[in-house]
Amino acid sequence: MNMLDFTHFNAAFPTDGPSPYDPTFSRQIETFRKSFDGVLFIDRVLHRLGIKDASKVYPPHSSSALRSLHNQIITSSPGISPHARLSVLFYLLLDFDEKRGPRTSNLALSLADESGLPSNYQILMRGLWHMDRSEFKFALEYLCHPSLPSEFADDIITVLVKHAKKTEDDYSLPLAYYNTVQPVLKTGESLELLFGALARTSVTEALYFTRMWPENARRGLFERLVGSVIEGGESVGGRVRELVSLPLEGREEEWFNEFVGGRERGGRGGKSARAVRVMREVVTGRGLEQVGVNGVGRW
Repeated sequence: MNMLDFTHFNAAFPTDGPSPYDPTFSRQIETFRKSFDGVLFIDRVLHRLGIKDASKVYPPHSSSALRSLHNQIITSSPGISPHARLSVLFYLLLDFDEKRGPRTSNLALSLADESGLPSNYQILMRGLWHMDRSEFKFALEYLCHPSLPSEFADDIITVLVKHAKKTEDDYSLPLAYYNTVQPVLKTGESLELLFGALARTSVTEALYFTRMWPENARRGLFERLVGSVIEGGESVGGRVRELVSLPLEGREEEWFNEFVGGRERGGRGGKSARAVRVMREVVTGRGLEQVGVNGVGRW
């Protein structure tokens, strides 16, 4: 079987039928791009291919612009593998399939079959395509696939947590992605966002997460956790109960005492002050019932 020569535009893209790249589509994509702080996942992929100013070439605004983008993809940095180039064409053809109706159009899959694009590249690009359209549940069905490396993990965590914060949604999606893929995060922003999501969702999970890090980073994360409990708003009572019931290690008890002591000397009032007092009294040996923890949920 002869493999498709995707370096020829007419072999990679349809020569008839509707194109997705009209003004309405362009406006939709720009809306999504703005919601992601100006960077789509396809922008990141194009950047890795050595294509600068990705936001100016995707989406292409005309047939000639699409031809130009195709040329940039196949002639970009010489060290880029053919599969990486093909995966971008696969992403673009998903746009065509959406326009023509995914039940009747299979241009992306046909390209993959005829060119020998491995399934893991297809799975990754489908996931990123759904991410770029804020279809996060669909995206994670692909991005959590066991055949994938933790590609773009920092960016995926960042986008999912920011979306949850912006929409006042829970953090189930970023935590599901993290717990399934178990990526090694490389940026401070993604780590901070993930830990914030953990701390707001489960004090216990957040504590065990802090123990995975070297001591300096671990202490900072631990203090963030205690601080998030103190400033826990309406849920402070249950979170205090959860924190003080956990078996702290020796260093954690020292960090706890120093952090809470600093808050006490800072003189903050209201619920935060009572949360500090409750935790202090528990740590110094008084029982939960004695210090009123059973009632703190009604503060």
